[in-house]
Amino acid sequence: MMQVFPTGGTMDTQAVITHIARWLDEYAAQANVKGFVVGVSGGIDSAVVSALAARTGRTTLLLDMPIRQHPGQLERARRHIRNLQRQYANVSAQTVDLTDTFQTFEQTVGTHQTAFDNQPLSLANARSRLRMLTLYYYGQIHGLLVTGTGNKIEDFGVGFFTKYGDGGVDISPIADLTKTQVYRLAEALGVDEAIQKAPPTDGLWDTERTDEEQMGASYPELEWAMGVYGTRKPEDFEGRRREVLEIYTRLHRAMQHKINPIPVCRIPPELLG
Repeated sequence: MMQVFPTGGTMDTQAVITHIARWLDEYAAQANVKGFVVGVSGGIDSAVVSALAARTGRTTLLLDMPIRQHPGQLERARRHIRNLQRQYANVSAQTVDLTDTFQTFEQTVGTHQTAFDNQPLSLANARSRLRMLTLYYYGQIHGLLVTGTGNKIEDFGVGFFTKYGDGGVDISPIADLTKTQVYRLAEALGVDEAIQKAPPTDGLWDTERTDEEQMGASYPELEWAMGVYGTRKPEDFEGRRREVLEIYTRLHRAMQHKINPIPVCRIPPELLG
């Protein structure tokens, strides 16, 4: 029997959109910056964040940063950017093709994949970190905030982001929203249907790897697990629910180094003289 993983709850979508756009605008004013720079990937999260940033009326620079990208991802990203440019005069865009730069790095480090089991993942994370570097370059020269696109499940549930990659940002406007809630915002914001229907992927691999394939569970399943984690144990359930909670528990425990402060070795005062 198929098990249902209810996400529950209702949301005043328009009120949330207004709240986030106002929050972005007020934060930019306090930080004395002109606006925002957002990396647009062709996925749902970056589409929603870029649309929210555009609604502030402040300068919004959208960067398309392909690295051997799947053509479908590129087309979705660029169509979304064109749509926002048609709607908002404050939106500008730039394509920064990082393929050659990444390939130079890949050749320079020069290790063979067979020598290190973690090399493919390390190189995938290097793509994300290269994009972070690029976002901060353009953010600094234009006086813009690097605006994160991580949602609550990724950032605080299972750690599905790259440390100092897509996790390296100035502000996180949708980090208190689940993936399901992000989809609701996308519909209300009129995000392109192709983006809404595309399977979520991090776009860090030469082959298409969906988020669900990498994590072993769907976002609705992980949202359910996040809701019961800490009050229920995997052995309290059977079948798929038990499996999903086991997956969530493993991922959540493994990601703590990503969200906890960097450990600092405190030196006893008597040793410092």
